[in-house]
Amino acid sequence: MDGSSRATLMNGADIIVDHLTKQGVPYLFGLCGHGITGFMDAAFKAQNRIKTISTHHEQTAGHMADAYYKVKGEPVATFTSCGPGSANLVVALAAAMMDSSAFLAITGNVPTGQFNRGPFQETGRHFQGDFPSVIRPYVKRSYQPMRADMVQLAVTQAWDQLTAGRPGPVNLDVPLNVFVEEASVVPSTTVKAVINGAPGNPKALSAALDLLLKATQPVIIAGQGVIIGQACDGLLAFAEATGIPVVTSPNGKGAIPDRHRLAFGAIGRNGAYAANDATRNADVILAIGFSFDDRATSAWLDGYTLSIPPSKLIQIDLDPTEIGRNYPAEYGILGDAKASLELLLEMAAGRMGGRAEGGAWFDRLARGRDVWREYQAGLALSDQMPLRPERLMAALARAVPENAVVASDVGVHHNWIIQLMDTLRPRHLIHSWGFAAMGFATSGILGAKLAAPDRPCVAVVGDGSFLMTPHALATAVEYGIPVVWVVWNNSGFCSIRDIQHGMFGGRELATAFEIQRTGESYSPDFAMMAKSMGVASHRVTHAGELEDAIATAIKANVPYLVEVPVDRDVRPIGTGSWDLPPLPNPEPNFLKALAARGITF
Repeated sequence: MDGSSRATLMNGADIIVDHLTKQGVPYLFGLCGHGITGFMDAAFKAQNRIKTISTHHEQTAGHMADAYYKVKGEPVATFTSCGPGSANLVVALAAAMMDSSAFLAITGNVPTGQFNRGPFQETGRHFQGDFPSVIRPYVKRSYQPMRADMVQLAVTQAWDQLTAGRPGPVNLDVPLNVFVEEASVVPSTTVKAVINGAPGNPKALSAALDLLLKATQPVIIAGQGVIIGQACDGLLAFAEATGIPVVTSPNGKGAIPDRHRLAFGAIGRNGAYAANDATRNADVILAIGFSFDDRATSAWLDGYTLSIPPSKLIQIDLDPTEIGRNYPAEYGILGDAKASLELLLEMAAGRMGGRAEGGAWFDRLARGRDVWREYQAGLALSDQMPLRPERLMAALARAVPENAVVASDVGVHHNWIIQLMDTLRPRHLIHSWGFAAMGFATSGILGAKLAAPDRPCVAVVGDGSFLMTPHALATAVEYGIPVVWVVWNNSGFCSIRDIQHGMFGGRELATAFEIQRTGESYSPDFAMMAKSMGVASHRVTHAGELEDAIATAIKANVPYLVEVPVDRDVRPIGTGSWDLPPLPNPEPNFLKALAARGITF
């Protein structure tokens, strides 16, 4: 391994680790097991080149890798053993796949000589060693080298596949003997660069631009593809040059700073009022890197978030399967977001025709944005206990530094964060959107901190989601990873409780945390739980201490948990909708709430 082109005798595990270190991978996240011990021995020998972080559950390892990519834009690798070890990784793989987040999942398998004999933890009644079939829907591809001399090609192709085109997780499934058997190989000495940067068809972009510039009520929808494609600067430059308002998908929050004059918030079920107003009334929509999923579009219900047609859609995406999938596109353009925006900006320079920012359309949206902020700010003044969610969100805005990484777990608190958190830069907010995997932020915040060691990293987690992967606290202590968990304690799975109340006449079952014998509301003592693991903690008992408690936790620069009781009966205001057929969809209630508070609009 001296960089020469001469063949070297290496075992399968060393081939994999050597390739990862040459790609500059700094971390391996995983959990031991007999099927992965051969790989772990190679990691032991390479400790000076790549650091191993051992977790207490494989799901945590996967969420850490997912969050690492979401923050840094570079993949790392996980390692898990055969049987339940790798099966525990499935939730994290699915979450990454649904959010176009990349990591290499190295899974151990039983020795090939024991295939079809029913050995301990072999997966597959119908095909031997068949763990790849378990995760087929949740990875871009699985590679399963059966001999040591197949490993180098497999790991090279697997690594390149991670970020080629639309990013996503890739599996390298390796039988135990293949890790430890040797083959004569020529070690790789070069790093293959994967470049996505081709713009869409110039003629189509030119025609689409003409349509956009002639519109009287245009809007740009920035999806997560703008962030993944590093196109945020191009988006901002194009929006400022044309004066076109910008909204984001919930997964695209951060593509434009939420406090920018042209930014009107996130769209969808829990979107901001001005954002949904813009997209449902636009005459031309430019959507970039946006998949038009149900929660971001008010479940495709006409007139709530979108009305396509009559709105005309220009859709730019790197993934051909997304174009026209949920809405017909006037111009469906296959291309890289960054390169396409750069070309659009260049084209726009010569044909603006005196177009200027402002006018009746901009004024309408700006008024909607102002009224939305006025309404929420009034509610955030409450000092009741348990806290109103608006009060907690306001405290987070004041106490969390602007350069922080904020990770949201899944639950009703996630809806509040989408509505009310000002996201100021790409990768400022990370969350599990498409698969909505509970436990993502509780565990993933560790990966976020390793990806951004100089930035404060704060996970906002519901009590329900926190209880899915609380063992992440032990890992934080063991490896000295200084992150903060803010536990939004509302004593239940309250996003589902709200559905029960709204759609089933107030009946609820198995969603509130209660002592079954008495019906008394129940909650673990999360602060005490944290202390038992060696994590500093504090439980907020009155609203006046909230900001100081969060700020103190961040400044401590150690693993720290802040538990905050929150009123579970205060629900996010509706500006869009969601549909679970055949149940009736809820109607937006924001305008009624405005009238009730005497705010004119």
